[in-house]
Amino acid sequence: MAAPCIEIAESAGVGIDGQHRPTEDRVIPLPHAVIVADGATALRDGQLSGGWYADRLCTALARRLADQPFADLRTVLADAIAAIAAEHGLVPGSAPSSTVAMLRWSTGTVDALVLADSPVVVFTGDGPDVLADDRLAALPRPGGGYRKRLRDGGGYGPDHAAALRASADSFGRLRNVDGGFWVAEADPTAADRARTASWPRAEVTAALLATDGVSCGVDDYGLFDWPDLLARATTDGPAAVLDAVRAAESADPDGVRWPRAKRHDDQTLAVVRF
Repeated sequence: MAAPCIEIAESAGVGIDGQHRPTEDRVIPLPHAVIVADGATALRDGQLSGGWYADRLCTALARRLADQPFADLRTVLADAIAAIAAEHGLVPGSAPSSTVAMLRWSTGTVDALVLADSPVVVFTGDGPDVLADDRLAALPRPGGGYRKRLRDGGGYGPDHAAALRASADSFGRLRNVDGGFWVAEADPTAADRARTASWPRAEVTAALLATDGVSCGVDDYGLFDWPDLLARATTDGPAAVLDAVRAAESADPDGVRWPRAKRHDDQTLAVVRF
């Protein structure tokens, strides 16, 4: 059976201050898997960055997938979270965090895992099968928070940063608790809440792994659906998908039409063709 073809496109966004800085997304392709992580941006000085954590998490996951190619993906994730927390003394509730998306294949199956808002989309003859974690997006937002402020024309700047921090403080209490949302951080039991799925490999034609700086083009902006996105990536290359999302955001520079934490988020898209 031929090895899949993997194409990756990445683009750094901006910080909450609107300034360019290195991406906090990470992606690692392996001979039998792809790992994508989106580190949560630190909102206060002195905090470890989400990119720092995402980098270590992807490296730990890659090592374990290489050593244990058929291990349960939730177990692989739990072991990686626990190892990083122990090595760096991370404390649940005050540690940096990251989303996780993993796709792994063997001769017989294709397996996927997602934790937080970095989806995996697998295409078969029946169309796209979206494995997503929408628990954060589904939480109620009393008063509208920073999104209402942007929608009302408040724009980006120091006041937006203050509103974003207030929102993060509120939702931080719901991180990795029942009734809240789940993300990779310092508590390995969060891996038990990851969403997983499997498909017969013979039925899979392609798969996408995306951070929310790309999936927003489908879920929020309505620029394309998942088959359209795959077709665009196939015809023009995955970077063209990132460019289309950036162009939409540039046409909404103050976040009035699409209120979002940053004018431009980090973007990562991995396209796997079987």
